[in-house]
Amino acid sequence: FSKTPALSRTGDCRPFSDQADGTMLGEGMGMVALKRLRDAEAAGDPIYAVIRGVGSGSDGRAKSVYAPLPEGQARALRRTYENAGYGADTVELVEAHGTATKAGDAAEFAGLEIAFGESGRTDRQWCALGSVKSQIGHTKSAAGAAGLIKAVLALHHKALPPTIKVARPNPKLDLATSPF
Repeated sequence: FSKTPALSRTGDCRPFSDQADGTMLGEGMGMVALKRLRDAEAAGDPIYAVIRGVGSGSDGRAKSVYAPLPEGQARALRRTYENAGYGADTVELVEAHGTATKAGDAAEFAGLEIAFGESGRTDRQWCALGSVKSQIGHTKSAAGAAGLIKAVLALHHKALPPTIKVARPNPKLDLATSPF
């Protein structure tokens, strides 16, 4: 793995940054308790989030795992939002994969732009974009759990946590003209 061009030479993970030079690997584990909503309500459990839809994407046609196809990313987002019963036009926070690899971040952002651009909204920058990897690195198999926990706690506390180590976004992303 150390021979891939995905690891940061500077030792910092800076997703979507003009200084992004790769990811940092981390170790981690995340656990969440899942219960049917009616059961949690009946038990009087605290409810931090409700999962309305789940989706995944792996079209297997990209040049590498580090540079997925934007169209495949957009297709996965469309299916997930359809499964959840709402559209990208209602989303105001995206906890992205954001590994800080140049190709990966660009492909992910392009896929987000496709899916969110199709929403019909004409305003710009309505949706916050972040990645927990700037704080803990890429924890590989725990990355999804870490991102889920961060997003759920952000909503619970009504706070937009910053993506640290990013002084300036990558200008190639052209955030000002995007939904993000």
